[in-house]
Amino acid sequence: MTHEINTADDNYQLIISDISFWEIAMLISKGRLQINTDAATLLNLYLASRHIQVQKITPEIAELSTRLAANINADPADRIIAATTMLCQATLITADTNLRNAPQLTTLW
Repeated sequence: MTHEINTADDNYQLIISDISFWEIAMLISKGRLQINTDAATLLNLYLASRHIQVQKITPEIAELSTRLAANINADPADRIIAATTMLCQATLITADTNLRNAPQLTTLW
């Protein structure tokens, strides 16, 4: 997986959905992700360390997220991430079992 991420980084092909920032901040606030700094510092360091495009929620992403099959996930943030992945024709890196098992998504993990 590291090779694929580094290759995408070298080619300026890394994308992160803007809602992922919120999800990471929530994991930190709930203690499910342990770090030695605050969420904003972590996320800004991550953005500075790679060639990452932040993908905002567009009208098309919002619409698709509401039309996805139930097997994607019931969580609205995950549905937005899935729709972003599909519309950007990207490979999703996730530990989420529902997203990894969704046949509509190409995943890596």
